[in-house]
Amino acid sequence: MNTENQSEQPDDLPPVVQPPVISSGAVASKLEPTGKSQRVQLLDVLRGFAILGILLPNMKVFSMIGAAYNNPTAYGDLEGFNFFVYLVTQLFCEQKFWSMFAMLFGSGIVLMYERAEAKGARTWLVHYRRMFWLMLIGLLHAHLLWYGDILFAYAVSGMIVYGAKRLSPMWLFIIGGLLMSVASMFYFFSGWSTQFWDPVVLEDFVADWKPDDDAVQAEIDAYRGSWVDQIPYRNKTALFFQLFLLPLWVFWRTSGLMLIGMGLYKTGFITGKSPIKLYLAMIGLALVVAFPLIGLEIRKNFAVNWDAMYSMFYGSQCNYWCAPMVTLAYISIIALLVRSGVFSWLRTMFAAVGQMALTNYLMQTMICITLFYGFGLGWFGSVERSQQLLIAICIWIFQLLLSPVWMRFFQYGPMEWIWRSLSYWKIQPIWRESRSETKSQPEA
Repeated sequence: MNTENQSEQPDDLPPVVQPPVISSGAVASKLEPTGKSQRVQLLDVLRGFAILGILLPNMKVFSMIGAAYNNPTAYGDLEGFNFFVYLVTQLFCEQKFWSMFAMLFGSGIVLMYERAEAKGARTWLVHYRRMFWLMLIGLLHAHLLWYGDILFAYAVSGMIVYGAKRLSPMWLFIIGGLLMSVASMFYFFSGWSTQFWDPVVLEDFVADWKPDDDAVQAEIDAYRGSWVDQIPYRNKTALFFQLFLLPLWVFWRTSGLMLIGMGLYKTGFITGKSPIKLYLAMIGLALVVAFPLIGLEIRKNFAVNWDAMYSMFYGSQCNYWCAPMVTLAYISIIALLVRSGVFSWLRTMFAAVGQMALTNYLMQTMICITLFYGFGLGWFGSVERSQQLLIAICIWIFQLLLSPVWMRFFQYGPMEWIWRSLSYWKIQPIWRESRSETKSQPEA
């Protein structure tokens, strides 16, 4: 990533486009992506932290049957260090990094809009082109590689929340909270309504929550098989996410968090400009309120033996609401560290990961499906939670080492370069200026 106090908008956030009626020379200048000197390093560091952190909960989806994501008793050992890994993941990771991504996404929308306004330009055309291409990338990712994709949902929500970019922070926080409430109310209503469900529907729901041995083995065999063998499982689950879960749950949470991220940008919180006391208060709130409530929820779910009716609907709401509090605490800790100037070498590594976040996100998929699926090593269903942690750590180290080397020579990650070129409908320069200047100099 870039040097201290330098950063542009994170690479998954909408860039700037000029007004439609200007001279060709002005068009070229105003449509250029944000330059190196304009980057806000904290945003890049946060994105790097989020892209690495989200891998740990995703490891469950890569390596275990789908039911194990929400119900840890559906598959896998929960004794000893395996239980410790589950507990750490649920407390510190589950939904926390998803929340951070969404907040950063919303922040980037406002960031690019304000910069475009200062230039007398407009962002809407490039923004919607970016969302279109992100949606397409998400569809291909979900249906060809891994059903756990989140890019499609981000693109849909990004299209909708763009209209709120001019609202005041107070309204953004209020509307964001209300949107998040929709999904929460849906879960409470669903839990209450189970008493009226058709017995056959109820039986199917319980079977999906904790599948029998035959169903477990069928899913394992599919993902240990060929790419073609996986299609029925992968596409069925991806369509369930996109056509059912997205409109009922994912959209409301993601959009609400994006609006909150817009407000956090406007107040200066997410760019490191808020008072130190506020950051310390957010850390204290997570320690005193969020983590204890999440811990009590985990304990209650185990007390009811992860009952499908309780744990799915009621036993997920503490984490649903407390995860954003934890995210704010993470942002606060990182903001204070960046402001202090300590660990500059580590900030540079995380910032580089954040600059090429889309590439690193898709790279994680390619690595994991190669390890776990049948067209690779075929480890699906045979890797315990403790081993999942070890694999995640290895991937973290690899991406922390690779990303700074790549960004030393290139302006963008490979996927960011493709995405930007498609969004601007113009091939973007990819080499660093020093390299480009060297190549353009005539030989002596």
